[in-house]
Amino acid sequence: MILLDEPLNAHTTFGVGGPADVFVVPSTAEELVGVVGACRKLSVPYFVLGKGSDLLVCDEGYRGVVVSLDELTRIDVEGNVLVCEAGASLHDVAEVACEHGLAGFEFACGIPGSVGGACFMNAGAYEGCMSDVLASVDALMPNGEVMTIAVEDLALGYRTSRIRTDGLVVLRARILLEPGNKDEIRAKMDDLTARREEKQPLEFGSAGSTFKRPKGYFAGKLIMDAGLKGYRVGNAAVSTKHAGFVVNLGGATAADVHAVIAHVQDEVERQFGVRLEPEVRFVG
Repeated sequence: MILLDEPLNAHTTFGVGGPADVFVVPSTAEELVGVVGACRKLSVPYFVLGKGSDLLVCDEGYRGVVVSLDELTRIDVEGNVLVCEAGASLHDVAEVACEHGLAGFEFACGIPGSVGGACFMNAGAYEGCMSDVLASVDALMPNGEVMTIAVEDLALGYRTSRIRTDGLVVLRARILLEPGNKDEIRAKMDDLTARREEKQPLEFGSAGSTFKRPKGYFAGKLIMDAGLKGYRVGNAAVSTKHAGFVVNLGGATAADVHAVIAHVQDEVERQFGVRLEPEVRFVG
């Protein structure tokens, strides 16, 4: 499927962002390789989009091709290994793991991202992260070759990876889990979901934690101690429920969100000498 001038606010959890010149939805991994290869050959800017849960797209949109992973969602079970296409949601992977009595992926059940995006940034929550369970990925390399790369060769770190730094495109990932008790796995997922709902502003659009954790500190506490809970520009604000989240109260623009982020960075640095680094990625 190919769409022109597709609004990106409908494809990100923040709910903001202007249109993409071209929006392509490949139906197979081979089509994804072909689309990215064509963009590279023609020197057309492109961006591979998963669930859009860690992105802030500017109000002007994206001048180029957005390649959506919406149809690449297959999850196969091979013993203790889940073979997941890059567009599969982490929630769905956690559900399949639970259904088959496979433990270790519970931490990701509430992360609103895709497998590809999670590998890209080594996504994590509640003391677990992708590097704990990832075995390997099939990735499109910058030279156009498709390679299987073992986890130890992916340089997975805090919200980073070789996928991110070297411009690789994840096609599928293999997640290695352990046999477990279905009821215990479900109970842990339910507990983590309840904790997330209690502490996070899930009723509003956001990109999750807005800032990376600075060494020796917690971003949310610094923001709260700076008196910035509830700070608002337009319809974007620092959440009153969790200061680590900048949220869309309804109808916010990307410029509103940018302004809140910039003010938080400046004010926290002024008060505590710590410059917060955004975890959210800026597109366009």
